Amino acid sequence: MPGLDAYTTEFTEPAGYLNFAAYGPPSTAVVRSLTDAAQLAASGEPAANLHAADARALAAVSRLSGFARENCLLTTSTSAGLQQIAFGLPGARVLAGRDEFPSNLYPWWRAQEAGLLEVSLIAGGDHGVPRRMTPETIDAALTPATTAVAISAVDFRTGYRADLRGIRDVIGERLLIVDGIQGFGVLDADWPLADALVVGGQKWLRAGWGTAFVALSDRALERVRPTLGSWTGVERPTAYDGLEHPPAPGAQRLSITNVSPFTSAALGTALELLESAGVAAVAGRITASAGAVADRLDAAGIEVLSPRDEARRAGLVVARVADDRAAATRDLLADRGITVTAHDPGRIRISVHATTDPGDETFATLVDVLTQVRS
Repeated sequence: MPGLDAYTTEFTEPAGYLNFAAYGPPSTAVVRSLTDAAQLAASGEPAANLHAADARALAAVSRLSGFARENCLLTTSTSAGLQQIAFGLPGARVLAGRDEFPSNLYPWWRAQEAGLLEVSLIAGGDHGVPRRMTPETIDAALTPATTAVAISAVDFRTGYRADLRGIRDVIGERLLIVDGIQGFGVLDADWPLADALVVGGQKWLRAGWGTAFVALSDRALERVRPTLGSWTGVERPTAYDGLEHPPAPGAQRLSITNVSPFTSAALGTALELLESAGVAAVAGRITASAGAVADRLDAAGIEVLSPRDEARRAGLVVARVADDRAAATRDLLADRGITVTAHDPGRIRISVHATTDPGDETFATLVDVLTQVRS
């Protein structure tokens, strides 16, 4: 796979970095794009020329997501994108899960506090184990009043991969709002099953902080209002005539202000680099590496809390440790050059990327430390 090999050579993180679900170190290509953009800005390059990076990034978002270009919008984070959608659904009845990452809870809570919508939450799991947002779980919680369902494409605690097709089937014409930050670009998924896809680029896309996008279906564009939209989200934004202008067509109507051309350059470069390798190839490498980690943990008798079915698994593998030992275990691994995330109670989250080498001694060290902690 020459495309994948060329892709992996663009990254320089240490072999022990197993924390892509928290932050994905950018490629040298992304670093160069940021440097080049900053140098152009320092030389006095016209702003309009710098912002050409916006169109390049949006074109790449459209190609990789499967959404029409005019249905895509650049933003600064997953949280910002979800906030735009939540405040743009007055009168909605939103269903979400209590075990969601907070960025997929607070927008609904804040919009409810503002009197714009109502949110109902599916109860969390027992004993600290998140409840999976399966089609069956969601179907049982739906009511005739439900107008939208908010989920994560991949659960941040366990790596459980949502069944987007199954959920789409059970919710019908209701809006499906997907936080895709833990899966986009590294899952070969049918993303247009979502009505709203919101993705930050600092994790698996490895584009750095401040890079994100929103992609909306035509149905969502009809329903989501530009409640938080501002001057760049209207027609003729530079008319400066003191008049209120009509909302811009497409997803641009949600825009608050111009995004940074630096982050646009970084996101565009990261997405184009991913395209050069192919999402399927990157996903295949990650699946193999995650499987290798899980197999080693199994062989050592360490409990794995992540799904084992490849169709329901992403790049996260979660190992069980004693309830009071998660942070201490993370620190012991850091002392051995391995970076992971600790979650209470008693979970170590290991997340691999296409650049992770399953044959590297890192995995042996990982298992050695986890075995020592268990003993």
